[in-house]
Amino acid sequence: MKIQPYSPEYQDAVIALWQKCHLVRPNNNPQKDIQRKLKVNPELFLIGLLDGKVVATGMGGYEGHRGWVNYLGVDPAYRHKGYARQLMNALEAMLLERGCPKLNLQVLADNRDAMIFYERIGYKRDEVVSMGKRLIPD
Repeated sequence: MKIQPYSPEYQDAVIALWQKCHLVRPNNNPQKDIQRKLKVNPELFLIGLLDGKVVATGMGGYEGHRGWVNYLGVDPAYRHKGYARQLMNALEAMLLERGCPKLNLQVLADNRDAMIFYERIGYKRDEVVSMGKRLIPD
């Protein structure tokens, strides 16, 4: 898999992948999420390509205190081949280069497969409650 920064020509393929991976939620407009990401750390928005086809994505961020990963997804037809791990390794390396001391991510409570994946690559459950407030409705 070739990992590279996102570029707009891949928008439709990225959104289709997110939909396949059940990453799109009713409160999030994926087109707006992409446009917002391109304004902040756009180089941390990565895609994974196989023969020119988008098969994986990962969206990293860093605000000086913590790093975050969002929209990590691998096309279900290409899972269990190490692609998610490759993307996470790339994002972790990029964040570490920026001095990021800790990486956080959120997993939906019913996504047991994702939790198992993250535990396998060294992530631990933080004893925190995730809270959010929508500032701009999509």
